[in-house]
Amino acid sequence: CLHMTFYHPCQEEKMMFRCLNFCKREQVRADEVAKFGRDSKVCRYSLMDTRVSRIQFALQFYRRLHSSECCFEIKNLSKRTKLTVNQTELGYLNKTDLPWKCIICFGDYQILAEIQEGESMDYFETHLHLAEAPILQERSLPSLQPVPESGISSSTLLCQDKSPTEMDENEP
Repeated sequence: CLHMTFYHPCQEEKMMFRCLNFCKREQVRADEVAKFGRDSKVCRYSLMDTRVSRIQFALQFYRRLHSSECCFEIKNLSKRTKLTVNQTELGYLNKTDLPWKCIICFGDYQILAEIQEGESMDYFETHLHLAEAPILQERSLPSLQPVPESGISSSTLLCQDKSPTEMDENEP
């Protein structure tokens, strides 16, 4: 089973994870490449964010040669954004083995991936979770910038659109 815990600082406002099926195990055929990205027609796991590439990255399940050990490899499929796996940077089309426990980052996204051993050779399971707080704490700490007298720090402005949006208080 592959447990993946997702975090983005604007997840409550932007709802970019609304198409992910959290807290329910999902079976994926062993020969299928699990793709993550914006294009829901191509990607099994859709991230609803225009800053995410059409196909951001892919996970491939495999078994090591002369071994029963099952592993995953991760490949960056984004030309625009570098992907890091435990601070190892992957450029476009670079791939690496996914460690048993690691943090995958691209843009403001943080994903904690944890591999749990299983028995099946025909499929693997994914179990997605949503993090309430940043996975990497040091990324969430402001660089000790003073808070202006308005009381609004620059970090809260990152999640807002460039132009103000009016909305009725009764709108969801």
